[in-house]
Amino acid sequence: MLPPLPNCRTAEEVLWFKTIMPQLDTERDEEVLREDLKFYFMNPCEKYRARRQIPWKFGLQILKIVMVTTQLILFGLRNQLVVSFKEENTMSFKHLFLKGYAGIEEDDYSLTIYTQQEVYDSIYFAVNQYCQIKNVSLGTVGYDDEDNIGGLNICKQQYQRGTAVPSNATFYVDPTIETECLHVNPQLFPDKTLTDLQLLNSSFFKFEFYRLIQIEISFKLKAIDLQTIRSRELPDCYEFENTITFDNRAHSGKLKIYFDSDADIEECKDWHISGSTQKNTHYILVFDGFVLLTCFTSLILCTRSIILALKLQKRFVNFFLEKYNRRVCHADRLEFINGWYVLVIISDLMTIIGSIFKMEIKAKNLTSYDVCSLLLGTSTLLVWVGVIRYLGYFQKYNVLILTMQASLPKVLRFCCCAGMIYLGYTFCGWIVLGPYHEKFEDLNTVAECLFSLVNGDDMFATFAQIQQKSTLVWLFSRLYLYSFISLFIYMILSLFIALITDSYETIKKYQQNGFPATDLHEFLKENDVILGTKSYRIRTRPSVSFMCCCRRQRIDDDLILIN
Repeated sequence: MLPPLPNCRTAEEVLWFKTIMPQLDTERDEEVLREDLKFYFMNPCEKYRARRQIPWKFGLQILKIVMVTTQLILFGLRNQLVVSFKEENTMSFKHLFLKGYAGIEEDDYSLTIYTQQEVYDSIYFAVNQYCQIKNVSLGTVGYDDEDNIGGLNICKQQYQRGTAVPSNATFYVDPTIETECLHVNPQLFPDKTLTDLQLLNSSFFKFEFYRLIQIEISFKLKAIDLQTIRSRELPDCYEFENTITFDNRAHSGKLKIYFDSDADIEECKDWHISGSTQKNTHYILVFDGFVLLTCFTSLILCTRSIILALKLQKRFVNFFLEKYNRRVCHADRLEFINGWYVLVIISDLMTIIGSIFKMEIKAKNLTSYDVCSLLLGTSTLLVWVGVIRYLGYFQKYNVLILTMQASLPKVLRFCCCAGMIYLGYTFCGWIVLGPYHEKFEDLNTVAECLFSLVNGDDMFATFAQIQQKSTLVWLFSRLYLYSFISLFIYMILSLFIALITDSYETIKKYQQNGFPATDLHEFLKENDVILGTKSYRIRTRPSVSFMCCCRRQRIDDDLILIN
């Protein structure tokens, strides 16, 4: 018989090999999974120390903060010119078309008149100023018509029929409202006087004030904002839709005059500017293009990180189920979802859309300043909120961040309960004190007034302005205000602060004694991880790059602070 070959194995060796090798593979897979998990939960500096992986996302976020903030400042300076032009034109229109306007607003209306003659004089004054606008206005305004001819509409609303005899306390009114309008052409008006206008339309201008509800004068004017040329910006063309309303709905002898001006920015039909203004526009468009590219790259990197995190989560869940026959809890699953990446993705999307709007506005293809401001403003807010993530790499700042995260659910639940009491006081104050106090006239004003009282603002004025026409209401107002202030400042606000303080103390205790361990934390308790041919210990490698100088102290090595 031939001797056995050296590489031949006995039955026992084959059985041992088949039994041990799967266990070795399982242990190897477990070690690789633990290695990937520990690397995933490291911060950029630790990743650089471990694998010399340059923190591209970290550097890109810092660059994006600078670029997005610069873009917002440039757009804000431009938008500031737009707002000032609208406000100054509205103020000049009030002085031009409102007779006797002194620049002081009376509550939410511009002017009040008390005699019938003042009504006629105010209407004729506005009509005459409109027809002479080119001769009296200092601004670059004109009529809303290609042929340089505009139009002014005068509409009156009144009850269809009615009689009223106050001396006998008798009246008859048909509540049906009828509307009658008159169009005034400024091209034909210079040949006629104001008296001629009244004689030609005597039936229209014969107002029965006990039937009259309101008179509305509406007209459009166009203007060009030339002040932007000094800022090397292309001018905008505006269309102002102005409305003068004579409000007589109260029939109290006090007629309120409102002036409303809505400005729409539209594309200039034909323009040409010599000089370097167009070059400056091109430079800003190129900068906006770089912002778009930066945010798009950040969007791709953060989306990729979330996808890899979900795959890693799936690997961990499957491994736990196969080895321990147990499902991973919901809290451990959420550890893989980095909320900061979600915040960055939302910010990037808003910045990309806002930058496109800004470029179109710069090229005079769009005029949606409000939408662009909303997108860029919110995205910049989210970008700067995201800076908190990097402050969390330092222990002292991380205490504040963890306290905010821990106290947020309790604070929200507490606010829901306190909000019910707040709404109750809001409705009660509106219905009882509304007729006697200007701060309680509508629900929105009541809510704002009570919020000011919670913060200790304007307390004495709120007490003092209540009218003493009704002794019962005056006594109720004292009970109402004293109880609200005592309840919210001394009790609810103190409990609100106590919730946050309790969360802070809990986090401090966890940092001293260790955070509660979950399945994920227990799995990651191994200290040494093998990467390639080198061994390192989590957060203990002494080498530091010039980009990663924010090292934690060794005392924090056993703390796993995620998200």
